[in-house]
Parts: sequence; structure tokens; C-alpha cells
Amino acid sequence: MDIRELSISGSFEITPVQRADSRGVFLEWYRHDLLEGSVGHSLNLRQANTSVSKKGVVRGIHFADLPPGQAKYVTVTSGAVVDFVVDIRLGSPTFGTWDSVVLDTVDRRAIYIGEGLGHCFVALEDDSTVSYLVTDTFNASREHGINPLDAAIGLRFPDEAGELLLSPKDLDAPSLADAAEAGLLPRFEDVQRWYSDLDERQR
Repeated sequence: MDIRELSISGSFEITPVQRADSRGVFLEWYRHDLLEGSVGHSLNLRQANTSVSKKGVVRGIHFADLPPGQAKYVTVTSGAVVDFVVDIRLGSPTFGTWDSVVLDTVDRRAIYIGEGLGHCFVALEDDSTVSYLVTDTFNASREHGINPLDAAIGLRFPDEAGELLLSPKDLDAPSLADAAEAGLLPRFEDVQRWYSDLDERQR
């Protein structure tokens, strides 16, 4: 597989090698050792999630308190989404910016989103099925959101998504500026220290 770091440090696009024959296709969609070579540590996987979304559904921007945060390894098993990683780390050189990867059943890519980063996606087709491997179990008291329509972030949702559908929770989530003022956002230096700690534990 090919692993490429995105413009937001701590996030990576993973493109698997697909082997096709008359029976169909085989691929490795997750390899802990290859990912570790890029990230610096392997993932201590604690939970696996699946969501199924109608066309136009937006989920996010979501993140978890650090430590321990929640790193995510995300792929699509049906349909297609545009998956966004948002830098919400106060003091980061790329704070407030984002990058994206199309996840579909053509290239069958995955995206890795490290702890301390925001995650969001929009479904481009009905019944788009997204599967996540995550490094911590869900804890509602430590989970937060930022409004994905915040103009200061400026996520660009493709026209093919059609009318956007958001949950009341995501619509009511604070802007990036309000989340910062409320003390919800992680600090870049703390996130980097956490990454270093994870690297050291596995050496």
C-alpha cells in the first residue's frame, strides 16, 4: 500500500494495492506495521464503528479530549464520501485549515486521523457505509463537535452531495472560535507531546 502524509500533520492517506481476477478483488485495507512506519507507532485499537448514510449526510466535525484522544482509521465499504481532516490544534502552523480524501469502492482508500484532529465527512451516495477503527472507546463526556458549516473553516462540500443533511447536534455545535474560547480545543504542543509518548512506548 501507498501511504502519503496529508497537509495536516498527523493525518495520512492510504491507498491499497488491489489484486483483481475473474473472482473479484482482494486487498489489505489495514496493515499496522506499514502504518506504524509512517505514523511512528502502531494503533492500540479499542473499538470499530460503522455508519450508513444517505446522500448529503454530513457527520462531524468531531473530536475527543486529549489525552487519550481518539485516532481513527477510516474507509468506505459501500458508496462514496469525501472525508475531511481539520486542524483544531491551537498553536499549530496549519490551525483552522483542512485536507480531504475521497473514500469509495473504486480506489478503496483509507484515511488515518491522529489524536487531537477534527474529523468530518459528507456522503456522496445513498447507503454510503463508513467503517472506522479507533483507539479508544466512545465516551460521551469527552466527545465534542464543531459546526461543519463554520465559514472560518470553510469546508468545501461537492455539488454532487446535493442538499446537506446534518443532525441537530452538529448544527448546534460551536464555531471553531467559540470552541477555542470555551477551552475545548487541544494545544498543538500537547498533541505533539502525546505523539512522542506513544512513539517512545513502542521503542
